[in-house]
This record gives sequence, structure tokens and C-alpha cells, in this order.
Amino acid sequence: MRLLIPQQWRTRFQRFHHRTGGRHWFPHVPLALLLIAGGAWILHVTFGWDWAPYFRAMAQGEFDLKLRLLPSVLIGGGMELMGIALLWRSRLAWVVAVLLAMVAGVNTALTGHTHVHVLLAYFALVLLLLLLAWRHFDRTSLAASTLFAITSVVMLLLYATFGSFYLGAEFHPRIHDLVTALYYAMVTMSTVGYGDITPATPEARLFTVSVIVLGVAIFATSLTAVIAPLVSQSLQRIINRKGPSMKREHHFVVIGNTPLAVNTWRELARRGRPVTRVLREAPEETQPQDVDLVVGDPSMTETLREAGADKAEAVLAMMADDSENAFCVLAVRELAPGTRTVAAVNDARHLSRVKLVQPDVVIAPQVLGGELAAMLLSGEQVTPEFVMQRVFQQAAPRAGQPPSDRTS
Repeated sequence: MRLLIPQQWRTRFQRFHHRTGGRHWFPHVPLALLLIAGGAWILHVTFGWDWAPYFRAMAQGEFDLKLRLLPSVLIGGGMELMGIALLWRSRLAWVVAVLLAMVAGVNTALTGHTHVHVLLAYFALVLLLLLLAWRHFDRTSLAASTLFAITSVVMLLLYATFGSFYLGAEFHPRIHDLVTALYYAMVTMSTVGYGDITPATPEARLFTVSVIVLGVAIFATSLTAVIAPLVSQSLQRIINRKGPSMKREHHFVVIGNTPLAVNTWRELARRGRPVTRVLREAPEETQPQDVDLVVGDPSMTETLREAGADKAEAVLAMMADDSENAFCVLAVRELAPGTRTVAAVNDARHLSRVKLVQPDVVIAPQVLGGELAAMLLSGEQVTPEFVMQRVFQQAAPRAGQPPSDRTS
């Protein structure tokens, strides 16, 4: 009975997830809100809710910001912006968010904020949830990459401006206002170096070196982060256009790049059956010219519609993750209830759960391995009927569907 309770809760969650369109908002939206709330919390602890006096004083060049508060400003502001970037499910935004959560915890412990234990527990929770959801952040988003580039440049600009302002007496001539500090920061970050303001002490020289090194690194990283999604999107468009245009009707849709998916696609193609492959990411190897390929999220109805799943004879979900196969079956049910579905199961523990989404056929070749080996070693007879029964597991019948429609 204990084993049934977790399965029931998981089943209820999967149904709730599907009914509420969870693939469109979970888990990236809750994580984004948690990260934004954490950044706002840090800024509130540092400055309070009334920011107007600080902005007026800064505009007049009289803002006496303590250097020890600068990390909180950078971390809090970075978390606000990266929380927005998480909405695009960007892998880059996820990496930066994980780093900010760790740095926020360390900064909280070192600076001794009010309610330090509560803040530490909060950032530990955010970090744990981000790590658990890493599979969901697998996209290269141009918008998220641009936001990362802007965030990095702004944080470096704040560091360079306020650093040179507080070390102003150690420069020649002296930096005595924020406008001059901003000018020196921009000149140093861009490695132009007019020479009108020079560091006069070892501390000022080391600070200048740090600004130059960080400037070169951030500009190079930001440029790469913005260019990479553009190149990736261009390659995907080229791949999707490649090859002759196939009329996607009365065909088979094979989802995944596992050995089972690849072999199924090849065998169907060898028999002259029209097949469309659906991959989450563009393949690294060059595809033959006659391959009909669609690149996109296979659990999204837009991707399935582009692959012609609503006009296909059958859709075969054969990815390595059994839960993704189940979600693909649910998406096909939503798009085209009459299309036959085949779901692959890689782990015997997930067999009963995959059957709950009611695919027409459940293929479980890996589940057969252990039982078949034990039978051979024990001298038991292996019949073709037994092999077919174990490889093609029978799924639960759908409402209004005769049993004969579920066999293959």
C-alpha cells in the first residue's frame, strides 16, 4: 500500500499538470517568481522600500553608499533580471540564477542581514528547486541572452563607477563626483585609456586592472551569449527547410533520438512508409537529404501540428525520458484524439504510470531483458507469443474504443 500512495499523488499531479496547461508555465514561472522575490528581499533589507531619497542624492552626487552594501545591490538587481530571463527557459539564465542564489547565500551569511537564518533557508530552497528543475531549462533564447548581456554590463558598470568614486582620492587628478567616476569607468571598461585620469596608488592600480579584466571577459561572454542563439536558430531553420517537401498525411511521426527511435524510423523508411522525425534539438550529425525532420519541443501542440500529427497514422513517442513520452501522448490526445499513439517505456517502474495516459500501444523492449535472460538461464521455454506479449505491453482501453483498436 505504501508503494501505491506516491504513485497516486504523482498521477494526480500529472493530471493537474495537463489540465492546467502546466507545460506552458511549470516550473519556470514559479522559479522566476521565487528568484525575483529573493532579489526584492535583499534590496529591501539593504535600503528599505523608500528609494526616492537615494536616487535624489545620487543625482546630486551626494549619495554616500557604503562599499559593503554594493554586493547586495548587484546581487539583488541581478536576481531581479535573471528571474525575468528564466521565463524563456534559457539554460544560460538557469546557470546565472544558480550562481546568484549561491552568492546571495554567502553574502547574507557574511554581511549579517536581519533575519539571516530565514534568508539563508530561502536561498537554499531556491537553489535546491533550481537544481531539481535543470532538465526544464534547455533552450537557447535570444531574449534571455540579451538580458544576461545587459545585466552583466550594468553590474560591471556599477562596480567600476562606485569603486572609482570611493577610491577617488587615489587617482590623479582626484575623482570627486559620480559623473567623473562614470566617465573613468567607461573609458577603462572599453580599454580606451585616454590617460587624463591615472591611478596613483597600488590599490587604485589593482582596481583598474580588475575593471579591465572583467570588462574584456564580460564583453566577450556577452557577445557569445547573444550570437549563439542567432546561429542556433539559423541552423534550425536551415535543417527544417532541408530536403524535399513531404506531404505530411497518412504518415508516421517518430519522436526522439534514442536507438529505438532511430531503428524504428529506419525500418519504416526501408519499407517505403513516409516518416517524420521530431527532435528536441537539431542533430549534430548531417542528416540525409530525404529525411523529413522537425526540430522543437515534442510536448507542444504547435510542434506536433507542424509534424502533421493530426493527420498521421500513428505517433510514436520514443524518447529516453518516460515522463516526456507520457506528456507527448497527452499532447497528441489534445491535438488529435483519433490518432493512434505508441509510447516507449525504458524503466519497468514507470510502466503502470505510462499506461495511465492510455496510449494505444506501450512498447517495453528493455523491460523484457531481465525476464528473458532469467528464463534462458533457467532452461524455460521462450515462445514467440511470450516475447510479443512482453515487448508490446497492453495499455488500458480508452473510453469508447474497442479492444481490437489497441493491438498492433
